[in-house]
Amino acid sequence: MVQIKKIGHFCANDDKGFIINEAKNEKVDPVYFDLIKKVVQVYKDQLGSSLHSVYIRGSIPRGLGICGVSDLDTICITNIEINELELKWVSKAEEQLNKAFSCVNGVELSFCHIEEFNDTRIFSIIPFMIKTHSICVYGNDAGRHLPSYKADKTLANDHIFHLQHCMETAKKDLQGNEDVEDILDCCVWIMKIIIRAGLALILEKERRYTRDLYPAYEAFAKHFPDQEQNMRQALHYAINPVADTDQLCSYLEKMGPWMIKESEIWLSLHNPQRRRNMPLDNQYI
Repeated sequence: MVQIKKIGHFCANDDKGFIINEAKNEKVDPVYFDLIKKVVQVYKDQLGSSLHSVYIRGSIPRGLGICGVSDLDTICITNIEINELELKWVSKAEEQLNKAFSCVNGVELSFCHIEEFNDTRIFSIIPFMIKTHSICVYGNDAGRHLPSYKADKTLANDHIFHLQHCMETAKKDLQGNEDVEDILDCCVWIMKIIIRAGLALILEKERRYTRDLYPAYEAFAKHFPDQEQNMRQALHYAINPVADTDQLCSYLEKMGPWMIKESEIWLSLHNPQRRRNMPLDNQYI
């Protein structure tokens, strides 16, 4: 069992409060070079002229990767709509990469259409991740033309707006599921969502953002001490996933109503029109 450790940190902000991208090409450990080259080649072979650019995000481009433990999270930007792509190859490609490279725990391939970068008046999570948490390893960097971002309600909304749907999806996927790997993946996925949504609830007060789980949990617990144990349980499940669907559904039935209630309160205050993507403040452009 992996012990909960006080690891991770909040993103640095500049003197105007904008999030600083701490991911740098020079921070990537050479142990990951061959894998990154192979991932880029897979994208090129499969997408051809439809490929615009490739990015890596997470701990590895921040120089915090742990060999054999960290995942390699990648994003590719495409020149055509995602629904026009044939993506049946993705799961097999991820499986082959995982088997071929022991330097990571797993490889994630993900996709975004270049059109999502055109409207810089509204918040969108993939452009945000490209601007604040990623490095470009192939193609023309679309992040250069994006606005700067702050840890504010526009960012928090993306985590909170989708929370209820994600919880309902998780419960539906868990019920009757006998695929152990699928259950474990679902467990990690929903627990990370809960922890980051917990941080989003207090983002307007903290004005600090992190993708790292422990500091997000710790900040949440400071503002909601009565829910500290429940959020710590989510942190435990995120790093020690279990395949007991009854146990997981029981937790979601306990934590879910409170999280959804608080989310509705937050939305009523900060996003009463229930906009999926909130407009960015003019000062960000």
